[in-house]
Amino acid sequence: MLVRTLGGHRTAVPTALFVTGLLSALLTAGCGQDDDPSVAAPSTPATSTAAPSASAPASADSPTPAASTPGADREITVTIAKRRISPPTGRVTVTKGQLVRITVTSDVADELHVHGYDLGARLPAGTPGSVEFRAEKTGLFEVETHETELVLFQLVVR
Repeated sequence: MLVRTLGGHRTAVPTALFVTGLLSALLTAGCGQDDDPSVAAPSTPATSTAAPSASAPASADSPTPAASTPGADREITVTIAKRRISPPTGRVTVTKGQLVRITVTSDVADELHVHGYDLGARLPAGTPGSVEFRAEKTGLFEVETHETELVLFQLVVR
């Protein structure tokens, strides 16, 4: 592969190096974009259309998911005040197929993001923001804020 340098000269760049750099740039730029269509306003959560599954028992992990609410198999509620996360950062385990609702209230405007599912919600200061989705991907996924860069918890889907 040939690329032009600033002086107008052509130089060979190994394909693997080029692809690695390109992927790195895309991953860095793709996280937290305001024009991301998956970022929903707090009143319009993202929802999957798969059929509901049975609820799994609550995990002893922190933060502790709240009791199930109508429409969601698992409700996870987090509050951020003065950069402190309540309940404290930890892991929350859900069963694959469950409908999960994550609601976050922050004292400063921010953006909620669920990695791996690429879901998000705007968090106006003092107003809860939510995402709702069917946990169809197994693994460990960070749930964070973008502006303040706080990891709220790690979502484990089994």
